[in-house]
Amino acid sequence: MAAEDLPSEFDVVILGTGLAESVVAAACSRVGQRVLHLDRRSYYAANWASFTFNGLLTWIQQHQEESPPEEVQDWSGQLEEGDELIYLSNSDPASIRNLQVFCYASEEDEEEEADSPGPPDTTEEEEEEAVKETSETESADSKDEERTHQAVHIEGEEPEADQPRPSAAPSQSQPTRKKISYAQLVKEGRRFNIDLVSKVMYSRGSLVDLLIKSNVSRYAEFKNVTRILTYRHGNVEQVPCSRADVFASRQLSVVEKRKLMRFLTSCVEETEEHQAYSGRPYVEFLRDQQLGDNLQHFLLHSIAMVTEDTPTEQGLASTRHFLRCLGRYGNTPFLFPVYGLGEIPQCFCRMSAVFGGIYCLRHSLLCLLLDTPSNSCKAVIDSRGQRISCSHVVLEDGYVPANRKRVALPPRFVSRAILITDSSVLPSESEQQVSVVTVPPIAAGCPAVRMVELSPSTMTCIPGTHLVHLTCQSVGSAYEDLSPVVTRMFHTPESPDRGSRPSVLWCLYFNMADGWGAEPDGHDLPSNVFLCSGPDAALGHDHAIRQAESIFQKILPEEDFCPPAPNPEDIIYDGDNGSSSTAGGLEEREEEREEEREEECEEEKEVLEDASPPAEE
Repeated sequence: MAAEDLPSEFDVVILGTGLAESVVAAACSRVGQRVLHLDRRSYYAANWASFTFNGLLTWIQQHQEESPPEEVQDWSGQLEEGDELIYLSNSDPASIRNLQVFCYASEEDEEEEADSPGPPDTTEEEEEEAVKETSETESADSKDEERTHQAVHIEGEEPEADQPRPSAAPSQSQPTRKKISYAQLVKEGRRFNIDLVSKVMYSRGSLVDLLIKSNVSRYAEFKNVTRILTYRHGNVEQVPCSRADVFASRQLSVVEKRKLMRFLTSCVEETEEHQAYSGRPYVEFLRDQQLGDNLQHFLLHSIAMVTEDTPTEQGLASTRHFLRCLGRYGNTPFLFPVYGLGEIPQCFCRMSAVFGGIYCLRHSLLCLLLDTPSNSCKAVIDSRGQRISCSHVVLEDGYVPANRKRVALPPRFVSRAILITDSSVLPSESEQQVSVVTVPPIAAGCPAVRMVELSPSTMTCIPGTHLVHLTCQSVGSAYEDLSPVVTRMFHTPESPDRGSRPSVLWCLYFNMADGWGAEPDGHDLPSNVFLCSGPDAALGHDHAIRQAESIFQKILPEEDFCPPAPNPEDIIYDGDNGSSSTAGGLEEREEEREEEREEECEEEKEVLEDASPPAEE
């Protein structure tokens, strides 16, 4: 929408299109609030965004360039008696730092015919197109042309088996080159969807619950994370998670299988024995259960996903959460959105727009107008100088000027690496694998690393490649923290030997501010101005969803948070009076799904009983 067309009054003005801000926008619009949602960037989702390869190159270039100093304009002419101006920052250079890029792919296609492209001499033009591609209009349209508009049945175990996806990469139908060049990465750059953050969705986590409750899940498609892997003794191994996986595992002996099943069953409810270990390390509790090194490694690093000094109560809580999420959609607890995590904020933005929210990219706020007697913001001034009255303001924390921030602790950072590789860390017959890999500290003082490996079936990379995300808490720069893991698990020029490891074609290292360490409360800001922090280092999305719900309840304490939006097919039009309703549609579907799940559980129980090992003599 053009800036000159903006109305002069809104209920809620939101600056920043990250996940928390987008959820707040959708929740407020859904209950009838007039919402204006702005972002200074040319793309949605802020630090939660997904980029094409060419778009990521442009993003890198923008963060490597020094921003010119801001020119502070005088808006005192907009003040009335008793008003005060609070100028906002329009840049946040501190959230991304230490960018390092390495390209190991050849410049030209070595196995192409004469029509193969040469070096990427048109990269600048393609990068400009990539920025346009992620703009307000093309961001949704370019992907919606490829995907079906039906939502994947988020409640089903294998949604891709029920609904054909003509745009998805076929398993074996397309020939793959032995070597993929940088020119090909650039040429096919639009087929990549590369996330700035690396997370997955717990099947019973707060984000999935919200997607189902609000009916926003119909705007996206999802795939099961098919494997939980771990790196141990120089090898990548599959972790048995579900009961069926445990019984089918060849890594565990029969005795280990029984011990693991017995332990997992005992973890479901808290006992006096668990309480006795409160405050003591979880690894100590596991040792006392006489589980053996194999099971201790799997439980600590891949199921609880904690460190050796994590307290027992926290380790058990993480284990229970993992177990609760198993079986809802498959043999792992996780889902991943097709086309990348950047889809999720955009889904909530679409819901807000459906219910009247107004969106402007490349548009920002310059300052807040504070009513001093009430200590509340009564209006904002946007980047075009328009004064907009409002009742509440929600800000991405990067817009808050330094002199109004409360810094309780030194800022924390997350180390990130993004790799494009030529194969999987654990090859299999299926090219549909989506894997979560846990890498314990490889040496004293090194951080534990979490890896998410995406296949072309997720529509995040081209056939013949895999997209790998590595994440850890920052100890040093991202390169210092993560390159030792990359060198060991993948083939790079720094690797001592090639072996059978995947080769890295291209990689990016950078540090990102950890949103968990931000202090959204207590800043020197008006009482009706609320802050949203950026992504945190956790695997799930709970922090952002809790933050969004908390802000919504402060704005509208009497309203329901994200009530379900009607499905178009559920709307019944009455020819007599023109009214519409959604009576019972969602409830009936939920009951049907529950019945289907009960039948599946009964069938699985019969199979598992047949597969159970004999009783221990």
